Amino acid sequence: MSTQFRSARLTLVSHHLCPYVQRAAIALMEKGAPFERRFIDLSAKPDWFTALSPLGKVPLLLVERAGQSQAVLFESNVICEFVEETVEGPRLHPADPLERARHRGWMEFGSSLLADLWGLETATDEAGYERARAKIAGKFARVEDVLGKGPYFAGEAFCLVDAVFAPIFRYFDLFDTLADTAVFAGLPRVQAWRQALSARPSVQAAVEPDYPDRLRAFLVRHDAFLLKQAA
Repeated sequence: MSTQFRSARLTLVSHHLCPYVQRAAIALMEKGAPFERRFIDLSAKPDWFTALSPLGKVPLLLVERAGQSQAVLFESNVICEFVEETVEGPRLHPADPLERARHRGWMEFGSSLLADLWGLETATDEAGYERARAKIAGKFARVEDVLGKGPYFAGEAFCLVDAVFAPIFRYFDLFDTLADTAVFAGLPRVQAWRQALSARPSVQAAVEPDYPDRLRAFLVRHDAFLLKQAA
């Protein structure tokens, strides 16, 4: 870490299924930053969490330095930027300001995809499911147009855009066992990117081993159309 944060204790307040938590965890691991994880149940938020989180959401990054009061960072992209700026290790953002701004834009694009994914996994009928599926497929077609030779978003080097998209692709590890969503059909660069990210150690370690079971239980609770297709 930079000198002033080298001895800081970092705690990532998490939820088992949250993709925004995953991107923060991936960034921390890619930079080699030691951190602890503290999982909470968002359906029964503890008092200490609601007191700390202005938006009532995860992730939070708690930063504790000797002799100073605890700092609380919220919003995943803010946490990722802080990690990039303060932790020594491989660069996760381009050095060029224009390219860095472009990457930030695609990080936001990834966040918009997560909103569409929520619609896909909570749709209870075919019409709602198809609306969400079409939105996601259209957005990935846009991504296909900006990807290069890979294996990652910007080429050989892993970056924060990769940290944002890895949790998105992870959903489809389960969804593909339930239905043919076809959102990656005809998108060879996107498919290759997905495979490269799934093999990344930080991506694999960003969730607990029971993640697929928890995601399936979420679909059951929401009476998801995805499960009806599988049946």
